[in-house]
This record gives sequence, structure tokens and C-alpha cells, in this order.
Amino acid sequence: MINAPLEILLVEDNPDDLELTMHAFKKHKLGNQVRVARDGQEALDFIFGEGAYAGRNVLDHPKVVLLDLKLPKVNGMEVLRKIRGDERTRTIPVVVLTSSKEDRDIIDSYKLGVNSYIVKPVDFDKFIEAARLLGMYWLLYNEPPRL
Repeated sequence: MINAPLEILLVEDNPDDLELTMHAFKKHKLGNQVRVARDGQEALDFIFGEGAYAGRNVLDHPKVVLLDLKLPKVNGMEVLRKIRGDERTRTIPVVVLTSSKEDRDIIDSYKLGVNSYIVKPVDFDKFIEAARLLGMYWLLYNEPPRL
């Protein structure tokens, strides 16, 4: 599956959360379809085909972006704002996957057009199950718009 289409863009800077999420995806055979961005700028460069990803086709969208809010360089809200603000990327499903339970973060995320807001479970087994369900829903059940 080396040439398999990218299915998930995981934007996560916390190494522990990244390892847990990738473990869950691999356990459920989703691990080879994930691109990881470790900060907001890397995510934007990937999505818009800039920087290290210059020349990447911007219209070759992942099926879903799993976006943490608390990111270095460019925060998750700004990443979401830029995705939703561009005609080429505004239909990409974005799921906020964060530890923040702050009402302001939830409200602002939905105002900016997030598809779903999920607070990361602290418990290992619950985190694994949440990652599995996320992958299954967005990869198998969600029907994206045809461009």
C-alpha cells in the first residue's frame, strides 16, 4: 500500500498522544494511511502544498484532518480558519481532537466550521477506542462531496 491514498492527516505535537493514536490506528489496520504533522505550520504546508510539501496537489485531500488545538508555531484554531477560508480546502472534514474542554474552544471551533469536537480521553483503553471509532466513521461511513 505504498501508493495508497492518504486517508488521515493527524496534527498532533504531543508524543504520547501521537503514539497512542498511531497504536490504535495500527491495531485496527489504519496506520499506513496516516500522515503526521507535528505543528500547525507543518499541517498548513502539507494541506496547501507549500514549504517541504511544495508541489503537492492541494486538491488531493485527506478524508479527514484530526486537529489538536494546542500546537506550536500555528495554533489549531488558525489552521482550521485557513482550511475553511480557502475554496480548495473548505470541504475537508476536520475533527478537533484535543484535551481542551474550554467552552470558548468548543464554541470557536464550531463557529469556524469544525465537523466534530472530541475531548481526548485520559484513560488508555478509552483513548484507543475513541481513535478506532474516529477512523472507522470518517474512513468507512462518511460520504465526502465529489469535487
